Amino acid sequence: MGGAVSAGEDNDELIDNLKEAQYIRTELVEQAFRAIDRADYYLEEFKENAYKDLAWKHGNIHLSAPCIYSEVMEALDLQPGLSFLNLGSGTGYLSSMVGLILGPFGVNHGVELHSDVIEYAKQKLDFFIRTSDSFDKFDFCEPSFVTGNCLEISPDCSQYDRVYCGAGVQKEHEEYMKSLLKVGGILVMPLEEKLTKITRTGPSAWETKKILAVSFAPLIQPCHSESGKSRLVQLPPLAVRSLQDLARIAIRGTIKKVIRQETVSSGGNGLKNTPRAKRRRVRRRRMETIVFLDKEVFASRISSPSDDNSCEDLEEEQREEDRAPPPDAKPARPVNFLREKVLSLPLPDPLKYYLLYYREK
Repeated sequence: MGGAVSAGEDNDELIDNLKEAQYIRTELVEQAFRAIDRADYYLEEFKENAYKDLAWKHGNIHLSAPCIYSEVMEALDLQPGLSFLNLGSGTGYLSSMVGLILGPFGVNHGVELHSDVIEYAKQKLDFFIRTSDSFDKFDFCEPSFVTGNCLEISPDCSQYDRVYCGAGVQKEHEEYMKSLLKVGGILVMPLEEKLTKITRTGPSAWETKKILAVSFAPLIQPCHSESGKSRLVQLPPLAVRSLQDLARIAIRGTIKKVIRQETVSSGGNGLKNTPRAKRRRVRRRRMETIVFLDKEVFASRISSPSDDNSCEDLEEEQREEDRAPPPDAKPARPVNFLREKVLSLPLPDPLKYYLLYYREK
């Protein structure tokens, strides 16, 4: 599944293409997609395919196409502080993007059938937390993953504000999936070959919307133990943050506000992503059209908007070229303002590193 948009040369260009095709429609979703490089979730030997709008599978490791993840993220209507359950959490790519929006007071849980994929997801999560500047630009809700079959979740588990299932759901399991949802919550899943959004509007009231046709591998049915009993999946308990952790969140939040205020007063960019060089605008060429009708040929020229504005296009293209940096100029290294500010504080080094989550530079 995929191929709806052109491949990008890098993660940002892939997101540009998804925006242009209207798969990404909101700023929150765009920021999350730009903050996490899709290639980081590929094995090294397959990274050349990371920015194509295609699904990828290697053994038990699987990533859906970017256009599918875009539709899922938009349909979930994520907000800070919500609880999220990812059924078939896989590499953790989607869960990490969701965590950037949920913030430090959200809940971010995933259930994955294969233990080797859980280990892969934990490695990728650890790499993101240790090395990505995006971790400091956002307030992150770290995902927690458990191994098990998502059709065997313990009936006494908590319900969630948002639920996504990354495998094909048959009609017989629809009610089970709905039972995982709070009133007012949203469930997104491939239901009978259609990506479907279900909103729980009341204890027994639902609104259903079909988003687009998809093709997903079906959910794997539970394997019962020798005793005939199923192995119930216990979801992670809702964590209660320590006073020390709450203080760290508050201090980092205050520093970010100071950075934004300083940035506004100086007209800079602050914690936002570094501006990227604009791609050169491509001017459409005039198209000659030939129409065949009842053995006669009619030739006509269909004008395009670029015909009427060719002069304006050329002037705009020239202005963009004048503003562009020289071809051999290297882009400025992005600055982690939060890290620099924390390291400049008159605090003991151990406290500074605690505020930075002991992350690498």
